[in-house]
Amino acid sequence: MLNIGDFANHGRVSVRMLRHYDAIGLLRPARVDPVTGYRSYGAGQLARLNRVIALKDLGFTLQQVRAVLDEQVDEAELRGMLRLRRAQLAAAIAADERRLARVEARLRTIESEGNMSEHDVVVKPVPSVRVAQLTGVARSYQPEDITPVIGPLFDELCRRMAAAGIEGAGPAVARYEDTPEGDGSMLILVAVPVGPSVRPEGCDFEVVDLPPVEEAATIVHRGPMDDSMAGFQALARFIEENGYRSAGYARERYLECPEDPSGWVVELQEPVTRR
Repeated sequence: MLNIGDFANHGRVSVRMLRHYDAIGLLRPARVDPVTGYRSYGAGQLARLNRVIALKDLGFTLQQVRAVLDEQVDEAELRGMLRLRRAQLAAAIAADERRLARVEARLRTIESEGNMSEHDVVVKPVPSVRVAQLTGVARSYQPEDITPVIGPLFDELCRRMAAAGIEGAGPAVARYEDTPEGDGSMLILVAVPVGPSVRPEGCDFEVVDLPPVEEAATIVHRGPMDDSMAGFQALARFIEENGYRSAGYARERYLECPEDPSGWVVELQEPVTRR
């Protein structure tokens, strides 16, 4: 089982939103501790959450979403409903374009459910590495808030490294941490491995040694990061089904990043410990 925080992270929604969905009967937790009241969810419930968010982002009210899902609409009908509503949104004003992109990502996640299984996951140690690093802040952990920050941050780090005459020594890495404010915003830490002799003196970026990770559940995602949610949710299922628990946000290790994002190859690395 996943606690409410881990389930929210894997579904890329807020804890507050999950509590509201519970209160209105849209997405009940699999278990509520009778003593503490803590909510726990099964990884299988991510499928229903994907549908809730996709339908809501397409303009359905929560009451309509519940009616659709409780009537057990089959996948073909659901996909047809989503595509019809998507076509209506595509004809709307330009301000709706970003919402449409989010819907596309959720749709692809729904359609890929089951394509990435626990057999694609490898548990392995992640060694320590020295990196050049820059930090930025995103409003939340949701893709629409991460994407506008992470790309320019990597571009700026590469520019500063080039100005300092420092070359990368391996695939770039992105990490995430909660901000001290605790308001749901995220620290984004982008890093490029450098040689062991590189020191921070005279650099306008950090030079740090990323600590090793004793065990990380890893999976390889291929394609743009907007479509990476299926990989993250496959990790959630593996962690739950194999006696692990999450020990922090997943890292992203960019193995191949051609100009066309459809050719990207990214290893997702989620630190884990045994339950």
